[in-house]
Amino acid sequence: MSYIIICTVALLVSGFTLFSGFGLGTLLMPAFALFFPVEVAVAATAIVHLANNIFKVVLVGRQADFKVVAKFALPAAVAAMLGALILNLLATVPPMAEYTLAGRTCVITPVKLVIATLILGFAVLEVAPGFEKVSFDPKYIPVGGLLSGFFGGLSGHQGALRTAFMIRLGLPKEVFIGSMVVSAVAVDVSRLLIYGSTFFERDFAILRQGGGIGLVVAGSLAAFLGAFIGSRLLKKVTMRGIQTAVGIMLFLLSIALGAGLI
Repeated sequence: MSYIIICTVALLVSGFTLFSGFGLGTLLMPAFALFFPVEVAVAATAIVHLANNIFKVVLVGRQADFKVVAKFALPAAVAAMLGALILNLLATVPPMAEYTLAGRTCVITPVKLVIATLILGFAVLEVAPGFEKVSFDPKYIPVGGLLSGFFGGLSGHQGALRTAFMIRLGLPKEVFIGSMVVSAVAVDVSRLLIYGSTFFERDFAILRQGGGIGLVVAGSLAAFLGAFIGSRLLKKVTMRGIQTAVGIMLFLLSIALGAGLI
């Protein structure tokens, strides 16, 4: 069942993220959180996210505007490290409460509450009617990099802010997508450096014992296929209905995570 859930999410969402610039980490992280601690789920998602973005760079990266990438990705990479360090600190804080529901012990922890709050916030953004039209002045591109990178390191939710800040630049669609993909790789690499040297090294045994290595590989392959299919449909797909469905699912997942149910 775990392989079906992870691969299905990775396949479907990866294709759609090629158009919107966000969604894979947003939805795949909660899917991994069904089977692993939240901080491990964030790191596992980051691995799939990086592998998928490298594949996308091969597909569309040559179209990137590297001046834009430099202004956005450099501050994003630094902020991603800060966000990842904060995630590591939160992961070491003891549980806040425990309760039993239907014979199962549910644990509420600070890291779960923080991630649940962020997921809820991004769920609201997904379903907000005007969010896809939100944009910022080009002079704020480095600020957008800082914000996107920070939340990417903390919870894996980076793409929505990256899209909002980059979309105002008036880049051709192919250049816009290529620039976002290259910027995402910079964030993924920097946050994985911190994950790998902190909690991910500590909790790697949990991932391995739970079959997580196979899930990461399978999820990456499914994401590759989704990105390839998405690249073939670049001119044909709209995102509004998909974003609404994702937002509803994220809302439910944030409640379950914050309540300690997962």
